[in-house]
Amino acid sequence: MTRTATVSRRSVAVMGTVATVELGDSCPPGEADRLIDATFAWLADVDRRFSTYRPDSEISRLGRGEVDLSRCSPDVREVLERCADLWRSTDGYFDAYAGATLDPSGYVKGWSVQVASERLTAAGAVDHLVDAGGDIQTRGRPGPGRAWEIGVRHPWRADRLCWVLTGSDLAVATSGTYERGRHVVDPRTGRPADGLRSVTVVGRDLAVADAYATAAVAMGEGGLRWLAALPGHECGVVTEDGRCYRSDRLPARAGGEGGTADG
Repeated sequence: MTRTATVSRRSVAVMGTVATVELGDSCPPGEADRLIDATFAWLADVDRRFSTYRPDSEISRLGRGEVDLSRCSPDVREVLERCADLWRSTDGYFDAYAGATLDPSGYVKGWSVQVASERLTAAGAVDHLVDAGGDIQTRGRPGPGRAWEIGVRHPWRADRLCWVLTGSDLAVATSGTYERGRHVVDPRTGRPADGLRSVTVVGRDLAVADAYATAAVAMGEGGLRWLAALPGHECGVVTEDGRCYRSDRLPARAGGEGGTADG
């Protein structure tokens, strides 16, 4: 990922990935460390409650029927309500129940970063970037006259980029098969989805962009048509056979892509 200078930056392993927080010069004096600490504490709390890898998390206990939804935390209830809304708006392709167990991860990571960004803004740090494993929210600018730069990884070559997204107030979510394998399930067939190697969605609401990227991967190549008709969002897609597509208004410059992504 391409970066420009900021006042403070820190990366921590959390939520099964590496998360990064960068604060620009609007951060209140002397508050950078406290705000970054609070951000990582929030992400760790989300992991404790929503991780499907923790047998004692609320989501794991709810999925096993050990606790009723009415007794779960307000955050868990809110997330599952939004997942139900997204199931309807994606014609069932975003489905927290598509696998063998309850798994709202395709919404939760983006949602947690979005909430972290909202909290930083409320605290006066209006120029910042929060990144959790490729789900990224930017606000403002990293410095006067500068824009945030976000590299979208090449899905076969980790040392190359497909695109570099630039701007402020960007919500960027990427879903794909190149790191975790074919982990997104097509809910119509119950089998791992194929056809799309990487889907990046850019919008204003990161939680929704995250869910839309997951839904598009689940649709396979049909996700290309669905994304093209999606209002208020831009996208960049690489298919399993190496074709690259991007929407006309994707705020990007090329990072080495051409007609294919296999070389």
